[in-house]
Amino acid sequence: MGKYEGKSVVITGGGSGVGLATARLLVDEGARVLITGRSQATLDAARDQLGGNAIAVRSDAASLPDIDALADRVKAEFGTVDALFANAGVNGFAPFEETSEELFDQLLAVNVKGPYFTVQKLVPLLAEGSGVVLTTSVAHVLGLPGLSAYAAGKAALRSMTRSLARELLPRGIRVNAVSPGPIDSGILEKSMPKEAAEQTKAQMAADNPMLRMGTPAEVARAVAFLAFDATFTTGAELAVDGGGSQL
Repeated sequence: MGKYEGKSVVITGGGSGVGLATARLLVDEGARVLITGRSQATLDAARDQLGGNAIAVRSDAASLPDIDALADRVKAEFGTVDALFANAGVNGFAPFEETSEELFDQLLAVNVKGPYFTVQKLVPLLAEGSGVVLTTSVAHVLGLPGLSAYAAGKAALRSMTRSLARELLPRGIRVNAVSPGPIDSGILEKSMPKEAAEQTKAQMAADNPMLRMGTPAEVARAVAFLAFDATFTTGAELAVDGGGSQL
């Protein structure tokens, strides 16, 4: 019997990267997992990888109607949920002076509004003793250039982690955050040319105390710990960053 046998988990942004790695870890240990994403092709590929214990639902994390529909689907599939990983997010690089209103609104809608209302709509389905995990970033600690709007959104998530942790205590629900540093998740290749992505990754590895980038699987293990094993922990943020925000 797997460690998470009989558990039901929802992962937004579960079609690739850290979300997919977390889904794979939990499914391999017996959980039933519902993943979401905006790309049907990506979701189909992820579901094929994960097998019969995975359900893939196309859902836009920034759309309240989509979030309402997701809550209905989760209730129909699971009834109650043992863990929620509100992981869906987007990145966006731009110097402060060149950050447009469109980019700012997109980053805040997906990275802040989305998780906020996803948790709100799924709270009635969360079992007592369940865990919610939000995805922040070391960007909100380090003050990295070109990421001012993105970092502001992640700082909002850090604050939200504390507020929701306090408000959901009477329901017996824990809320924590995982804060990834330089993770080789494939996101850079999607947002810049291949050569530029390779150069950026090499620089990120060189700047990290461990002299490497992390893997999605390493973040996934931290998420599973916060969601299930950290039973006396709430309102916390766990950095998975090779020491980059600590040393």
